[in-house]
Amino acid sequence: MIDFHCHLDLYKDPASVIKRAALEGVYVLSVTTTPKAWPGTRRLAEGQKRIQTALGLHPQIAHERESELSLFDMLLAEAKYVGEIGLDGSPEHLPFMPAQLRVLKRILQSVSRAGGRIMTVHSRHAAKAVLEEMKLHGDVGIPVLHWFSGNSDELALAVQRECWFSVGPAMLKSKAGKDRIISMPRNRILTETDGPFGQISGKSLEPIDVGQAVSALSALWLMPPDEVAALIQENLKRLLAEAGQELGT
Repeated sequence: MIDFHCHLDLYKDPASVIKRAALEGVYVLSVTTTPKAWPGTRRLAEGQKRIQTALGLHPQIAHERESELSLFDMLLAEAKYVGEIGLDGSPEHLPFMPAQLRVLKRILQSVSRAGGRIMTVHSRHAAKAVLEEMKLHGDVGIPVLHWFSGNSDELALAVQRECWFSVGPAMLKSKAGKDRIISMPRNRILTETDGPFGQISGKSLEPIDVGQAVSALSALWLMPPDEVAALIQENLKRLLAEAGQELGT
């Protein structure tokens, strides 16, 4: 199983979540919301080859943590993955869009100079702007649009620009989410939980719950669950190969 977007450091008991994920052999991309959080979050998964830690600066707090961009640049050489980054145009975050844009531009410049990274990208109510920024900054690596909620035109543009997508149980609960997933290339889809923020019936999801996404995709695609799981696994291998990596690196 694969959880390509999870906030391990934000669970009440990260050690227990990690232990359960390790016992089930879940491949986890643990994302961070600030550069200052990256070293500690990385240490949480020491010795766990199937848990990787992404270096991020979340758009919802970009205006508060813009001063950490220099730290982002310092840490980037050690980080093979970047995220969570992006833009958020929701009403409560729209007033801070100028700061969000400054932060995203600087991050994309740094990532481009560093040769690109696999990036997990937030684009709520800002998909077109995110796609345009990535285009402006040239070769920034491979963007994986997490919990994509853009309209059909934005989705078509993302597909055209060869973006990847990560989808989770919560996204697969809604008709709108299912409709978007149907239009995504199956060979560019990964599973995620977005735990602990992603929830089902009021309970925070964790990496071992990612099988719920596999089951939902099975029903949506009319494919047996084991075939869906195998497809997602092959997708991950191909994504990592495109980035010059292998599982567990």
